[in-house]
Amino acid sequence: MKPNFEKGNGLLSVILQDYKTKQVLMNGFMNEEAYRKTLEDRVVWFYSRTKERLWKKGETSGHIQAVKEMALDCDQDALLIQVEPKGPTCHLGTQSCFGDDFFNLQTLEKIVDQKVGNPQEGSYTKYLTEEGTDKILKKCGEEMTEVVIAAKNNDSTELVDETSDLLYHLLVLLKNQDVSLKDVEDRLGERHGENLSYKVRGEIEEW
Repeated sequence: MKPNFEKGNGLLSVILQDYKTKQVLMNGFMNEEAYRKTLEDRVVWFYSRTKERLWKKGETSGHIQAVKEMALDCDQDALLIQVEPKGPTCHLGTQSCFGDDFFNLQTLEKIVDQKVGNPQEGSYTKYLTEEGTDKILKKCGEEMTEVVIAAKNNDSTELVDETSDLLYHLLVLLKNQDVSLKDVEDRLGERHGENLSYKVRGEIEEW
């Protein structure tokens, strides 16, 4: 399925989204050449309406946007690109052009990944990963018990706190077992979800 450039007078509206955290990073525009170069280079190219030229995102800062997945909307005139940002996306130095007031489970997973990959002295995540699987499992069991107790006591505040602790420890466990949150999401999607977006086929599948 191909993008429809005619609706936008030769341009396609494009949204970049962090493929791990799902944070919306920026909006831009592509013409057909920018779209083709994005497919070829696997990094995002845009068309500047003010300068009337192609430009590669990050060509000056070095903060390129590596393409992970692309999907067209139902009208085929808007494109969502899942990217791995190689640094802040916004020229103001923030991760997103829409501000950095953003947090979800994928953000926490990214933090866990960073703490495991770059362990700091005194880090609790470092302690857990060094202790190994049995210690992580023990903590997961303890936190699950705390969740059960909070629920039995009908204590919603405590339930939120203990569930937060449990989710953190589960993410550490997934990292320890080399399983990503996306692996879990994909399995849940197979069981319960329905993909309503139109994937960009053809060139993408040849990657």
